[in-house]
Amino acid sequence: MLDNNLIQSTSSWPFVEIRKLLKDRKDIIKKKDKITFQTGYGPSGLPHIGTFGEVARTTMMINALNHTQQINHELITFSDDMDGLRKIPDNIPNDKILRDNLGKPLTKIPDPFNKFGSFGEHNNAMLIDFLKRFNFNFVFKSSTDNYKKGIFNNSLMRVIEKYDDIMNIILPTLREERRKTYSPFLPICPKTEKVLEIPLIEMDKKTGKVIFDNNGEKISTTVLNGNCKLQWKVDWAMRWFTFDVDFEMYGKDLTESAILSSKICKCLGKSPPNGFAYELFLDEKGEKISKSKGNGITIDEWLRYASPESLSLYMYPNPKRAKKLYPEVVPKTVDEYLSQIEKFPNQNEKDKILNPVWHVHNGNPPNEKIVMPFSMLLNLVGSSNADNKTILWKFINRFHKEIDPKKYPILDNLTQYAINYFKDKVEPYKKFKKPNLKEKEALKNLINKLQKLDQTLTPEEIQTHVYTVGKENGYENSLRDWFKLIYEVTFGEENGPRLGFFISFFGLNETIKLINGKIK
Repeated sequence: MLDNNLIQSTSSWPFVEIRKLLKDRKDIIKKKDKITFQTGYGPSGLPHIGTFGEVARTTMMINALNHTQQINHELITFSDDMDGLRKIPDNIPNDKILRDNLGKPLTKIPDPFNKFGSFGEHNNAMLIDFLKRFNFNFVFKSSTDNYKKGIFNNSLMRVIEKYDDIMNIILPTLREERRKTYSPFLPICPKTEKVLEIPLIEMDKKTGKVIFDNNGEKISTTVLNGNCKLQWKVDWAMRWFTFDVDFEMYGKDLTESAILSSKICKCLGKSPPNGFAYELFLDEKGEKISKSKGNGITIDEWLRYASPESLSLYMYPNPKRAKKLYPEVVPKTVDEYLSQIEKFPNQNEKDKILNPVWHVHNGNPPNEKIVMPFSMLLNLVGSSNADNKTILWKFINRFHKEIDPKKYPILDNLTQYAINYFKDKVEPYKKFKKPNLKEKEALKNLINKLQKLDQTLTPEEIQTHVYTVGKENGYENSLRDWFKLIYEVTFGEENGPRLGFFISFFGLNETIKLINGKIK
């Protein structure tokens, strides 16, 4: 447990939200002796980083709770797998199967991957698998299971009982034409198995039996045992009511839905959970990341290029600010993670819980000296032509025998990530500049200077000499162009590592050979 004064005063958002939750729902939580968190997942597409973000951020709040108050808690991850498929995801193979089954519940559609009994089951399994890879503690719940096994039956009868009140909440938000046909209950068609949006014409509030008008044909069924499902806003409220949910975060685009669902939850007889609207994730074009489009960066891509911890760190800062999420974000995030790991041991307690790695590692981040940033490791991969960890480590140990992979597990993992990222995202796009005569002369002067330096110089001292050569060769008013020239000729990119540090680590003679090889 942390000092209570620290808990009450910190501006770290997970603690701010937990303080608010414990205050707002004090009596409810005391009565239950339990706090229930929930996250939702729509399995119409493969799990994406936005899905991960909800679970990661909620878990950060639970971690803050564990340092604030000892109380039972659970995190429900709920899959809306009984929803009807409305459109075909762009990133799914064999999409004819989906096209032939549009409108059916996701758990009634054959799996286009031929691995599970249904498309919904496949995507649920993907969700569970990737959440387990991050060691999240959660309870998975399926909409299909809860409807069909009757777990929702009492709540569905409550919806029937409060039918008129719920309609009075929903109808004013709909267009006039839609109001004429709206029903909170969606029957599953006995002939086509599709989820139907059709008018409800009769209802028995005692038995739950209902009759719908399907284009002149009457469908008699019951709202119980999975024969009907609820429209989404009512469904969301019904879940809160059934599971006694205390907290759920959601994307900013669902704010209006959350307001309506909160009113419906109150109507059903319970206080709606505390909410938290986070900003959306955007791709490099500034468009919303969509599970059906598969734009942005996938979870598997991130984990090929960087650690799970770096992805968690990406989720921590400013959740109410929109974030762009594409492959080029990965190296910057890894370097930010390394920087925060390096700062942590020397911070006071107040600053430690403001440090993202405190939340990423549940208050106990690893204590490892950071040897180099990820951006520099990428340059070492290119300079050494390493295509596996063993070669890259041999290259590192040529100049720094004291760095043992076993004592530097973060760096050891980074070597493989760097090789993967370099091969996929850097090497194919390198464009080496061919220097003109004046530029070539300036680079030769840099080589001459490096030949006169002592390897024992500090990175800062080497950096100063690089600056000096630039100034002496016409770049005194544009040192950025000087470094850009070095990067483009040497690394094939406009940006690169801090040269003093790179040269110090890479070695003076190796750097001289590297530049010489590029200007011949």
